[in-house]
Formats: sequence, C-alpha cells, structure tokens
Amino acid sequence: MGYTIIKHPLIDHKMTILRKKETSSMEFRQLVNEISTLMGYEVTRDLETEDIEIETPIAKTVGKRISGKKIGIVPILRAGLGMVEGLLTIIPAARVGHIGMYRDPKTLKPVTYYSKLPKDVASRQMIIVDPMLATGGSLIEAIDELKRNGAKNIKSINLLAAPEGLKAVEEAHPDVEIYIAALDEKLNEDKYIVPGLGDAGDRLFGTK
Repeated sequence: MGYTIIKHPLIDHKMTILRKKETSSMEFRQLVNEISTLMGYEVTRDLETEDIEIETPIAKTVGKRISGKKIGIVPILRAGLGMVEGLLTIIPAARVGHIGMYRDPKTLKPVTYYSKLPKDVASRQMIIVDPMLATGGSLIEAIDELKRNGAKNIKSINLLAAPEGLKAVEEAHPDVEIYIAALDEKLNEDKYIVPGLGDAGDRLFGTK
C-alpha cells in the first residue's frame, strides 16, 4: 500500500516548532497531541458510514454514522504514548492497546517484552502510533505482533520517517499503509533521523 505524506499548513507549521531544539517538553507534548489529531482526520477518511434517521429540534432528517470496523490504537512504548490522546480526541470510543520493546544487544533487533491488545483485533482497524520511523525495526515488530494476534487491517501513523525505514517496512509488510507528516533526508551513523527532532521519548517526557 505504500505511504502517504499528509500535507496541511497547520501540520507543517506545528512540525517546524516541534523540531526546534528550544521547544520545551510541555510544548512538545502539546504539539505531538495536536499533530496527531490533525493526522487522524486523514487516516480515518475511508471509514464506512451508513444512513440513520434522526430528529432535530425542527424536523426529521437523515444523517451519517460510522458503520464499518471499530478502531484500535496501539502506541509503541514509550514515545507512542504522546500520540494517543490526540487520536482519542476524535475517536473517543477506540480501544487502546500497548506494545513495549527493547533492542537485543547482540542482534540489535527489537524484541517485544510487553503486549496488551484488545481481544477483538481481528475485527478492528488497528492503528499503530509512534512519532519516529527510523530503521523500521520497531514498526515491523509491532505489525508482526498484531498479526500474530489476528489483526488483518493495520495502519501506522508516524510524524517523521527516514527513507530507509519506509523501505524496510514496505518490504516486510506491503499490506500496511503508513501515514507520515514529513519524510526526512536519511539516517545518520547513530540511526537518528536527519534533520529529525532528536529523541522523541526524551523530549516528550523531559528525560535524557
């Protein structure tokens, strides 16, 4: 399915402030929340609807309501937590799961140490959230974990992505559509996105 860059003046403006090294943790958290909400509108554009008859204070009319798959949101711990509230603002009925990972010191590959997902992932549109898509390893493992639990419809929302990470995820899971706010230049030797925004987890939570 590939990837989609969500272009909007508000997203571009907020991403610029998000990247600045002077931006405080408090402002960083708020911006991640706001950008996630804005991206959520585009990611849910294809939700199915059905007609429903309602009565306004003036007259009867026919409106629309969501009729398709329910939504599940899965942040990759810990930075993905910063994006959850923004999506819940527009999808308050969504179920939220969590996936935690660590990097194996020998293989350097991500290993899932914690996974708590809705029981009905097979019948939900699952949305993985993580601010950064760098090497793609964490996202690939998160998708693997969802599929091991029966998920069939998966999307990913990432604020920033590196070309190397996008290519890796597309090769491993061509059925998963990825939504990003910006595609950056490359990864550096330390596997940080360039120009990027630094460590999203540290900037969200004020840690080093």
